Amino acid sequence: MLVIRADLVDAMVAHARADHPDEACGIIAGPEGSDRPERFVAMMNAERSPTFYRFDSGEQLKVWRAMDDADEEPVVIYHSHTATEAYPSRTDISYASEPGAHYVLISTRDATSHELRSYRIVDGAVTEEPVRIVDAYETV
Repeated sequence: MLVIRADLVDAMVAHARADHPDEACGIIAGPEGSDRPERFVAMMNAERSPTFYRFDSGEQLKVWRAMDDADEEPVVIYHSHTATEAYPSRTDISYASEPGAHYVLISTRDATSHELRSYRIVDGAVTEEPVRIVDAYETV
């Protein structure tokens, strides 16, 4: 299950709306091993396409190095679908390279609402998971 703060969901949806009709993409980093998304990072879609996304390799290198330096990992990897449902395409599945990440898709095909779904993608297998949106994370 993905447990995520409402402000982070709002940030992903706002980014998806802002980049529409092109797909938006980015990550939410969190402390290594925590499975807790904390730091929103909107990234540039190097493809600038309504049907495909790819992180800019230079930007991705900088973001991943910053995560390493901060003992973080990509807890959420997100992108939008502008004309289809929020389900991973064959290309999305083939490019999924972070087995511990939650892959969040946001569909912006409807101008007045959005669809947000989360998946685990490991070795080509796609498993949808529930999403619980919270105001704040519980303290342990």
